[in-house]
Amino acid sequence: MKAAVRDRYGGPEVVRIDEIDPPVPGEGEILVRVHAASVNRADLDQIHPRPSFLRLFLGIRRPRNRRLGSDVAGTVEAVGPNATQFRPGDRVFADLFSFGQGSFAELVSAPEKAFQPIPDGIDFETAATLPHAAILALQGLRDRRNRPVQRGATVLIAGASGNVGPFAVQIAKWLGAEVTGVCRTEKVAFVRSLGADHVIDYTSTDFTATGERYDWILDVDSHQPILHSRRALRPGGRYLTLGGGAMDLVQGVALGPLTALMGSRRAGLMMWWKPFNAADAKTLTDLVLAGHITPAIDRRYALGEAAEGLRWVDEGRARGKVLIVVGGAG
Repeated sequence: MKAAVRDRYGGPEVVRIDEIDPPVPGEGEILVRVHAASVNRADLDQIHPRPSFLRLFLGIRRPRNRRLGSDVAGTVEAVGPNATQFRPGDRVFADLFSFGQGSFAELVSAPEKAFQPIPDGIDFETAATLPHAAILALQGLRDRRNRPVQRGATVLIAGASGNVGPFAVQIAKWLGAEVTGVCRTEKVAFVRSLGADHVIDYTSTDFTATGERYDWILDVDSHQPILHSRRALRPGGRYLTLGGGAMDLVQGVALGPLTALMGSRRAGLMMWWKPFNAADAKTLTDLVLAGHITPAIDRRYALGEAAEGLRWVDEGRARGKVLIVVGGAG
């Protein structure tokens, strides 16, 4: 079968399509024929890798795992021994970030517990956009105790135009918040189209220096010190970052607990991510079916064009999700 692989670290140019043996589902696993997968920043972080200490887990000199791709939507092709949750022909989707990845391929095998059924009324392409980015957006708009943003709150989404941000804008609006999106100049109209009440162009305006204060700031990919961003919070406000450079992650972990001792404005790294949590996946598919959120699909690439799809996201050009379409999209 065909699959996107890489044998060394670098940019998207290291990704190529190779003929490899199809996987065989093992104990408790299912084999899925991929119809659509989507590109996430996490995929790129493992290619470069970023931050550099990820090499300790991925392989010091070269990646131990050649396969790529986390989000997947497809049809069950076969089931392994003692796999009882699904049958051949079932439509399923998953985030394989914690299960060996490999969704940029014609077939992928993983434990059946990694997958959830795709509800009727949701096609493969829509389902493929949700597992990683939309889950992060939903969980990034509630605190460690599972308390969501309150109705009437002022929410700022930094990085509102990429993978996670468009979902975060729409979910925050569904929660009843007044939403400000932050993006670059050419994406301002796109972020407004998502329902944002206000849009800040970060190329000309630093949101921490406008004098506006927010109840909640979700920073999809932080590029400035946490304490700098914290000053844009109202008393009792919360700033959460989902990632960034090595120093941003270190600050998020180290300074997060300290900010709780510095007053009521809290800031730090979101540490309570539950990858592809079943209840959250159900919430998201319900929101899609009800029309409260609509995944923004920017571009579609064939499997043979996986490197080009990764490059489009890596260059920050995507408005929403980029798909790798392998089979039918029904």
